[in-house]
Amino acid sequence: MTELGIDIETYSSFELTECGVYRYVEAEDFTVLLFGYSADGAPAECVDLASGEELPGEILSALTDPSVTKTAYNAMFERVCLSKYLGVKLDVRQWRCTMVRAARLGFPLSLAQCAKVLGLEQQKMTEGQALIRLFSMPRKARKTDTLFGSESRRVPPQEHPEKWETFKEYNRRDVDVEQAVLAKVRRLPVPDFDDRLYETDQAINDRGVLLDRTLAENADRFYHTYREELMAKLKGLTGLDNPNSPTQVKEWIRKTTGINVDSLNKKDIDSLIGSIPSKKVKEALTIRKELAKTSCAKYEAMLQCVCSDGRIRGLFQFYGAARTGRWAGRLVQMQNLPQNHLKDIGTARDAVVFGDYDEFCLEYSQPTYVLSELIRTAFIAKEGCTFHVCDFSAIEARVVAWLAGEEWVLDVFRKGGDVYCATASQMFGVPVEKHGANSELRQKGKIAVLALGYGGGVMALDAMGGQRLGLSEEEEREIVWKWRDANAKIVKLWGIVEKCAIAAIRGESKEPIVCNRGLRFSFWKGCLLITLPSGRPICYPRAKVGVEYTRKGEKDSIEYEGVDQSTKSWCTIRTFGGKLVENIVQAVARDILGWVLLRAEEKGYRTVFHVHDEIIVEAGEGQRLEDVEALFSEPIPWAKGLPLKGAGYSTPYYLKD
Repeated sequence: MTELGIDIETYSSFELTECGVYRYVEAEDFTVLLFGYSADGAPAECVDLASGEELPGEILSALTDPSVTKTAYNAMFERVCLSKYLGVKLDVRQWRCTMVRAARLGFPLSLAQCAKVLGLEQQKMTEGQALIRLFSMPRKARKTDTLFGSESRRVPPQEHPEKWETFKEYNRRDVDVEQAVLAKVRRLPVPDFDDRLYETDQAINDRGVLLDRTLAENADRFYHTYREELMAKLKGLTGLDNPNSPTQVKEWIRKTTGINVDSLNKKDIDSLIGSIPSKKVKEALTIRKELAKTSCAKYEAMLQCVCSDGRIRGLFQFYGAARTGRWAGRLVQMQNLPQNHLKDIGTARDAVVFGDYDEFCLEYSQPTYVLSELIRTAFIAKEGCTFHVCDFSAIEARVVAWLAGEEWVLDVFRKGGDVYCATASQMFGVPVEKHGANSELRQKGKIAVLALGYGGGVMALDAMGGQRLGLSEEEEREIVWKWRDANAKIVKLWGIVEKCAIAAIRGESKEPIVCNRGLRFSFWKGCLLITLPSGRPICYPRAKVGVEYTRKGEKDSIEYEGVDQSTKSWCTIRTFGGKLVENIVQAVARDILGWVLLRAEEKGYRTVFHVHDEIIVEAGEGQRLEDVEALFSEPIPWAKGLPLKGAGYSTPYYLKD
């Protein structure tokens, strides 16, 4: 045997979706019910462990045999569960994830959706979810359960023998479907470094990060207590039974002020608070705005998934973002933690740890906002260690300039200059200094760098906060054209990439079409492949050249199939050169960060998590910040000429410096 495909069904009294697999397996009643497998692609077998069957010796040995590759759809689940069940830590280097392989091709992360999109002959059984609720989760007590008592309990196989047989068939079917998916998606060539990066990702997920449980528990208590007080105050002000209801609040405002309100979203509430004459309504809207701040719910999420040793594990989904291959957050969602701006953050943190709610409220007039800014600080280094937090500066601006050959931008980075000042200077033809001459132009340079690198215009500036800066539409148009004039090679890159993609889809060349920095465009099994300088391909499945109708007439457009980010459904998506460049830049930046993560692991640094272009190392004695920073500056073989630099700081708890 050289390959073993695995799918298991399990039981735990803990809720998997809330606590994650690492906490899930810590339940005293956790067990594996069914072990489905396929050896070297053979038809699926199911071992009924819950009914007393045992794993065949050959299969049991294969689980720890380094010569046998283990595969599964979302392999982390099977690996962690089986490690717990067998009492042996299974080696991640022996595992490969079919879900990750599917994601590399741009297919959905859901097995059912992936099988449907691939048009497989066999599909997941629709009975599965009901059977999982019956056998894999505690059955909540009902009035008719007098025979078994009033406690939530596990339903044994013998209680529903026919449904149990269907559950076993469901397990076998999942194995067969996974094997069929694997046969389709394994053909994509992937560089060795990306498989090694998957192993490093799993090591980081296994390692986890320590939670300051006292801080999290007190913050969660403060938050819920304060919300109850705010809700009571809001009910008193408005006289409403449910001041959470937008309809009721709008009607109350109309009756109180005679003003009709269309929306109560954050932007509209800010405008209303500033313009409405009634003090009572202003106060009610201010309270409602504070109640709408839900980031503090992360404390509850932390407490639900923290393991018995105080660490939170399983925070990242490798290849969670289609095409770019960037990570997606899980459980606590580390990629969207609120920023911290409190000058006395240590004092505020100490007040929460001390645990006196009344004293905390006396010190801070808006507790919700303070608690939100403390969320990052709930993650702490273990005793005897410190966090070294290090990131790249303006990584996307560096990468897009490098790909385009925009040398003046690269020179700014090579000399350690301020790219926002330099951009403003190029745009407006005057020297710009951060705290000196023409400093007021720096913000225009900054918003241009952040918003305009991928073909966007005025709308992109607005999305990045142009209107909040007080920019008129005319000023925004001026910024767009001045930035494009100053960055002509980046603008040219959008067109080059679009033309190469269209030519590849149309099969205009038998060989890959090569452009800037060795980007390679090819059409492979119905997919547009763009191979990055790292050698990793990003994939657009079922790509074709369509027609787009514009004011200037017809033009070619690039279409492919993917998951719509708003509806989460599989559909046809239209793209263009600027968007393709955005995907490429973010994918290259992801590979650069991945390279740093590999270096850190190889040199013995314990990366506990990473956020965007930043890594957080739990450093022991003798592991210096400057050594971690050096990992970022060390040249990357496939990124010659790209100026990279890391900067960081040390802290006992996570924060944004």
